[in-house]
Amino acid sequence: MSSILVERDVLQAVLGAALERGGEFAEVFVEDRTTSSAVMDQGRVEELSSGRDRGAGIRVVVGETTGFAHTADLSQRGLLAAAQAAASVARGGGGGVREIALGEHRDYPTQATTLPGEVAKAKKIEILRHADDVARSESSSITQVQVALGDSTRRFVVANSDGVFASDNQVRTRFNVSCIASGDTGMQTGYRPIAGTRGFELLTPDAVAEASRGAARQAIIKLDARPAPSGDLPVVLAGGSGGILFHEACGHGLEADAILKQASVYAGKVGQQVASPLVTLVDDGTVVGEWGYLSVDDEGRASGRNVLIENGMLTDYMWDYLRARKEGRVSSGNGRRQSYQHLPMVRMTNTYLLEGDSDADEIVAQTPRGVYVAQLGGGQVNTATGDFVFGMTAAFLIENGKITAPLRDCNLIGNGPEILQRVDAVGRDFSMTPGTCGKDGQSVPVGTGQATMRLSSVTIGGTAL
Repeated sequence: MSSILVERDVLQAVLGAALERGGEFAEVFVEDRTTSSAVMDQGRVEELSSGRDRGAGIRVVVGETTGFAHTADLSQRGLLAAAQAAASVARGGGGGVREIALGEHRDYPTQATTLPGEVAKAKKIEILRHADDVARSESSSITQVQVALGDSTRRFVVANSDGVFASDNQVRTRFNVSCIASGDTGMQTGYRPIAGTRGFELLTPDAVAEASRGAARQAIIKLDARPAPSGDLPVVLAGGSGGILFHEACGHGLEADAILKQASVYAGKVGQQVASPLVTLVDDGTVVGEWGYLSVDDEGRASGRNVLIENGMLTDYMWDYLRARKEGRVSSGNGRRQSYQHLPMVRMTNTYLLEGDSDADEIVAQTPRGVYVAQLGGGQVNTATGDFVFGMTAAFLIENGKITAPLRDCNLIGNGPEILQRVDAVGRDFSMTPGTCGKDGQSVPVGTGQATMRLSSVTIGGTAL
């Protein structure tokens, strides 16, 4: 198999076959992915696995209908069979043969310097043991530690009937440690991840130790947590911690599929003020090394830096290749898919708010009473209304401008468009957090980020009065 997985002449023949029954657009996506994972639970290696998955997905578009087929057979015969299956939606087309001329091949090397395949299993287990030892050394109250390590190497080539011909080599490495602390008030949890579109150079002993200590200390501190307040209060989001809120609360609503279906509160609002003037929201797949980094997206479009909201004004949406093509515009590089077995759709990459000019400590000091969120958990949003609910997994009370007592896990409840208007301070301490975004049954790696910022009022779903 060549470095591009499938030869140019084979791709051209498959695309031609996909269109011969009247298709208007055809695409071939070929992927070769290797993965490995290791999990240590309570000092014992519970999982040490690896796998490989290779195949191709072919789609054919006729009018508003998309035919899609995938196959693990990468021979020309196997690809032609999949192309014919996808093209079955065009049986009533005009027929004939259409020759496809692919453009110059664009190939992008990985940014990783230590490839996962070069790291011995013994070295991976050593990393897990180091993390376990560091976490337990923080306190005897740490009663459970689980450490997980995973990596993936993904090569793909994508070609379509418009002449696109591109390939990418993506290496991702992820580590996370979870701790449970036990005390008189019960059990509390702590969690820290490290992740990037990089190789094992990401997991230095110092980085692993810092994450392990952070997870342990988070769990220990929460043993003294008190019930969270309830009602509307100012909320200060720590740098890097709140990006997921904006990813969910407004990011999904700015994806073109939701816009074109009129299923977003942001539909038809380009050029309108939708947020505080302090808010500039960017989706940027070009941030090298971050979890959502892409050289090209899964439709062969070069990754880009796309300003969605600038100084509070809605400037654009995120676009994949097919929807942009339909609207007579250019894709923003946001066409993504979980694997060759899935159709691409509009997805975020690294979505973040630009930093401001306030000092992070001053933002807290200027908040007489409120909640400081050090880490958000999972959440959900209704893109049609913008309503959301998010868990807070590490939060503290702010009293007289100082961070004081830790709070038990509780929820943030609000509405995306309203929250955007309530940003009244943005700091300079920008940082990013890795995450996994689920949409329509597909999961892809994304990054979120922001500097410390304050929301003038958010509903806290606590139990204290």
